[in-house]
Amino acid sequence: MRMILPGLRDRRSVDRLLTSFFRDYRVLEFRRAIAAISQFFHLRSPRVEWFEYIDWGKTAGRTYENGKIALVHPENWKNGRKYNSERQWINTVYHEMAHYVFWTDAERKADTFAYRFVRGISSNGNGGSKYVPQRAASRARRKCTIRRSRPRLHRRPPRSR
Repeated sequence: MRMILPGLRDRRSVDRLLTSFFRDYRVLEFRRAIAAISQFFHLRSPRVEWFEYIDWGKTAGRTYENGKIALVHPENWKNGRKYNSERQWINTVYHEMAHYVFWTDAERKADTFAYRFVRGISSNGNGGSKYVPQRAASRARRKCTIRRSRPRLHRRPPRSR
């Protein structure tokens, strides 16, 4: 599936704004991040409502058919959750924004969008990303890295005289 995303610089700035919002709860930073994503896709920014919990704590976000997005506020996200990391919350925001942008085949496309949005973004600036699952190495590379416990014995054919 071909998916168009903002450039790496724009994605990093959105990620920085969401990280800052998660830590300091400044609504302006969140609005700027959402507006940047919406502007790229030539859409209006969605209305976002904040909740302590959604669906008895089972759901972190929900996008409705009228374009409204319901999210668990980071303040409540940090309390009483098993998986309460900043990365998980930011990935949830990306996932719900993908639901807002793509309406057909929503779950698969939302997961792909969230995965691809954070590819190449690094929170510590080293170019790699700790929170994006690595793809499996190619078959040829896997074969090269297999270590054998002892070398194979290559017997020469006997020489005839």
